Amino acid sequence: MTIFRNILVSLLLINTVFAIVTVFKEKRDIAATWAWLLLLNLLPGVGFIIYFFLGKKISREQIFDIKAQENIGMPELVEAQKALLAEDEDLLSASQSNENTNEMASLFLESSESILTKGNKVSIFVDGKEKFKQLIRDIYKAEHHIHMIYYIFHNDQIGKLVLKALEDRAAAGVEVLVIYDALGSRRLGHHFFDQLKKLGGQAEPFFGSKYSFINLRVNFRNHRKIVVIDGKIGYVGGFNVGDEYLGKYKKFGYWRDTHLRIEGNGVLALQSRFLMDWNAAVPKQKLEYTENYFPLIGKKGKTNLQIVSSGPDTEVQQIKKGYLKMISMAKESIYIQTPYFVPDEGVLEALEIAVMSGIDVKIMIPNKPDHPFIYRATLYYASDMVDIGAKVYIYDNGFLHSKTIVIDDEICSIGTANFDIRSFKLNFEVNAFMYDKIIAEKQVHYFKEDMKKSYLLTKEILDQQSWWLKFKQTFSRLFSPIL
Repeated sequence: MTIFRNILVSLLLINTVFAIVTVFKEKRDIAATWAWLLLLNLLPGVGFIIYFFLGKKISREQIFDIKAQENIGMPELVEAQKALLAEDEDLLSASQSNENTNEMASLFLESSESILTKGNKVSIFVDGKEKFKQLIRDIYKAEHHIHMIYYIFHNDQIGKLVLKALEDRAAAGVEVLVIYDALGSRRLGHHFFDQLKKLGGQAEPFFGSKYSFINLRVNFRNHRKIVVIDGKIGYVGGFNVGDEYLGKYKKFGYWRDTHLRIEGNGVLALQSRFLMDWNAAVPKQKLEYTENYFPLIGKKGKTNLQIVSSGPDTEVQQIKKGYLKMISMAKESIYIQTPYFVPDEGVLEALEIAVMSGIDVKIMIPNKPDHPFIYRATLYYASDMVDIGAKVYIYDNGFLHSKTIVIDDEICSIGTANFDIRSFKLNFEVNAFMYDKIIAEKQVHYFKEDMKKSYLLTKEILDQQSWWLKFKQTFSRLFSPIL
């Protein structure tokens, strides 16, 4: 027994030494460092396998390859926007302008070269059936190109309907390019897009691997959902392609999400983002700027917006900065919808300051998990928000997947980024930040309608939770920096 004990202690010491060397080998924030050290020591040996797939950061070579694709078609527009800022501090129209929104537009322009586009026509979809009905209709009308990114693309009824529409346009000579995430669409099957490819279209995985069971980049997910049609119509938001997004899965029930359809120059920013992602996913077939990809579009509506993207290829965390800016400049109200509420210390403190400043902070989360571990962490942080005086609503009419934030009924963000550390740092995300009181008020209306189908999380409810449930929430929170 003495020999066995000595061997065990030696192995644990060796595991601890290797854990320290492994974690400190790559630069990361303190919270993530401690979370990985905890995991590697709680699960000796097994923890290293998890780290091998989920803990390694993108190599400098891969980051360089991704960054080399930046800003296709955008530099001229960015310079024109900066010149406009120098001449006129009022970036927005008189009816939509104030000091805060000008500062926010400038933040994105400087930090991520996200151009401010005026006069867009924006439609909001909160129901999957309506969204896909319109999307398929738009696809069939495509004349030059269809560019598409989805985190999840399923081989089911709606997936086949979308594929059929893509095949129809490819057969007509329209350029059809599809990117799907290697992890999110892992169940798609290798032959799903075969007919599309025979007709001249292309479909490629983002950060895929020759060996499906070994993918060292699996932790870096392209969580974006983008469709660009002829450079004139764009889609961005929370819906993926699958029957569950139409409420056809009993596990989730009705699927509540939010998606945008954009007409106007905002589409050009989505186009640029797609081209960058395509060139990163398919480096041997790089796309370049053409006038067909970036047609000049006149005024279509009244919405001014910026398309902002973020990902692990940069330390800036642009979308998180946008959320922080919105929270910090709110004067009256903050409405947030997110399926995962796992904020870092900066976001948590900003929300706490807002609540203590008398601002009406409302947060809505689902009543059920699609990822149990993350959901337990979400409930932990939701409890924190209740304790400081925020109002947390549990959506009770199916599954809430919407990623939105509105402040003061004036500025609204809708996109793919959740209020969690993964979306801030590890996923490739994209959001539309809109400076339009009408759009903001419409989103607030949707939020208030959802409140009728939700219940308020109270201290009484939290006090009635079992010790085991509270333990799972606290334990899950320990790993929130690496979830």
